[in-house]
Amino acid sequence: MIPWCAAAAIALCAAGLYVGFFVAPTDATQGESYRIIFIHVPAAWMSMFLYLVLAFWAGVGLALNTRLSAMMASAIAPTGAVMTFVALWSGALWGRPTWGTYWVWDARLTSELILLFLYFGFMALQAAIDDPRRADKAGAVLALVGVVNVPIIYFSVKWWNTLHQGASVSLTKAPTMAATMLAGMILMALAFWMYAVAVTLVRVRAIILERERRSDWIKELAPGA
Repeated sequence: MIPWCAAAAIALCAAGLYVGFFVAPTDATQGESYRIIFIHVPAAWMSMFLYLVLAFWAGVGLALNTRLSAMMASAIAPTGAVMTFVALWSGALWGRPTWGTYWVWDARLTSELILLFLYFGFMALQAAIDDPRRADKAGAVLALVGVVNVPIIYFSVKWWNTLHQGASVSLTKAPTMAATMLAGMILMALAFWMYAVAVTLVRVRAIILERERRSDWIKELAPGA
């Protein structure tokens, strides 16, 4: 699946960037600066979604004591952190011409920053514990506790009076943007998803080989490992 997902990510990203930067119309209010949404919004979506997937696998590993589930959670964390960083970084670039500043302690921005710290904390906690099984359990507890931050990020613009604009895309009502803008964002979101799948599979394969390197089947697969 890795090469297929990687190829799909490249193709979808190329299509999404083309639609976003050359096909989508100029925004009447923000001008050309709004085009950062074609990177910012899909990255923000993926940052939250990947954390939920991470917490799911971590919870399954904790409840059923399955090693592969914990390995999946560990493999997802770096990609989730990258997506969160991209969302914050692109949001800062968008905020400068829109708000006049790169950063404000807005509820949406602050909760997204906390999400980045949760990813870092999950990875740091696992790295600090030598026993992989204990590390998996400790990381799973942190991941499950951190899930409460995801709905806070999503609903922050509704619960508090923030500078961050409300959602333009909703499951309960029609989008408030041009169809080409929405198409570009969807294409980029799919590209980020395919990228996440590809790199997670590469990473989980490396984790399996690392943890099982003393097993007979690994020795047969990779002599000298």
